[in-house]
Parts: sequence; C-alpha cells; structure tokens
Amino acid sequence: MEAGADEDPNELWLVRHGETEWSRTGRHTGTTEVSLTEQGEEVARGLRERLAGVDFGLVLTSPRERARRTAALAGFPDAHVEADLAEWDYGDYEGITTAQIREQVPGWTVWSHPCPGGETAAQVAARMDRVLARVRAHGGRVLAFGHGHASRALAARWLDQPVAEGRLFSLGTATISVLGYEHGGPVVDRWNS
Repeated sequence: MEAGADEDPNELWLVRHGETEWSRTGRHTGTTEVSLTEQGEEVARGLRERLAGVDFGLVLTSPRERARRTAALAGFPDAHVEADLAEWDYGDYEGITTAQIREQVPGWTVWSHPCPGGETAAQVAARMDRVLARVRAHGGRVLAFGHGHASRALAARWLDQPVAEGRLFSLGTATISVLGYEHGGPVVDRWNS
C-alpha cells in the first residue's frame, strides 16, 4: 500500500515460523525448542523470494529457534532477537493438544481460559504492546518472525482490541501477514498469505 497524505507509513509484516512436528500435530509449543520439519524448512526457504525486494527498516525475530531458523532461511539471518515476540507460555499445557486439555477443561481455548503455570492474556498483551511501541517508534516497514498465538495476539493489539480477539485470526505456518493503516486507523492489509 502506498501511503497517502493522510496515511501512517508504518507497516508491520508478520511471518509465522515454518512447520514443526508439534505445530503439525497441534501440540502447544510455547517455550519448548522444536526444530522445523524438512517441509517447514523448504517452505521457509520459499519465503526468501516472496520477501525479496521489500525494504524493511527493522527485522525482528522471536528468540525461539524455530522462528530464528525461519528468519535465516527467508534471508534474514541477522534479524534482531526480540524477547517479547516469543510464543504464549502455555505452562502446564505445553506439548499437549487442545483436545487433550478439553478432556479436563471442556470448551478450553487459550483465548478464553487460563494456562495454569503459564502466561495470562494480560501478560501477553503487555508483551505485544511493547513490541508495537518498538515498531511504531521505528516507523516505516518492520518485519517480525514469530508464532501462531503470539502473532494473532499482536494483530489484535495492533487493532486496539483485547488479546482475546486474536481468536478471529487463523494463522498457518510460514505465512505472511501485513498490518498497516488506512485513513489514519490501524487495519489488516493482508492476512495468512
């Protein structure tokens, strides 16, 4: 999008890390270091061509290996590690699926229920707000490599919505999403592409 006279030139491009065995099987992966699958690496390499020629003033990555590896394969091996881009800390739910959690807590979602021993939505919101403050202070076009739930929470906060509204944004692995402005207000320019 070309910024007009009434537009904010700030854009945030989000890339979710490539596929891991845990993301493929729906296991919650917050703090555990899980490597990309062969397919995940291949698709992450394909991001290089899709991102080529785009001028990013700042490139950030989650500290998790799967995000850093995706950034490197996509052509950004020197991305700045931003701790606040880490995935939601699932606490006791780390490594298990939603279906397994729902055997004990019917109707559970990360958006509507707590993660015992993990982060609250308020804690995630505070982290995402710090990321957005850094992005907005930098100005221009920023690229961030991150995770599924955290990126969805980041999109919700970009739109000035509660973290729980991240539930409305499905997000596949190794996808590109763009958050920007239109007529002075925050918008989703592109999602899950």
